[in-house]
Amino acid sequence: MDLLVNLFQVLAQTLQIYSLVLIVRVLLSWFPNLDWSNPVLSTVSSITDPYLNAFRGLIPPLGGIDLSAILAFVALNLLQQLLLNASFAFYAEALPY
Repeated sequence: MDLLVNLFQVLAQTLQIYSLVLIVRVLLSWFPNLDWSNPVLSTVSSITDPYLNAFRGLIPPLGGIDLSAILAFVALNLLQQLLLNASFAFYAEALPY
């Protein structure tokens, strides 16, 4: 049971780190003159773009502003909360009465 609780917590923490990488990606998109061939920027882009592209198909840009990142953050946060709630539920179930 402890293994499952730890697994859920590690997955939730991984999603938290991914959220921070997404924030960096969104902030970097505000600077149009960046050289995306830079290895660091290209790595951030290759990690985050597949996830963001899934939401870009759902919400078209409005007036040149891409709002799909908001939905991507909401979905990621929801998944993270579900994992944390599951880990707490399993932990509480394992406690003796």
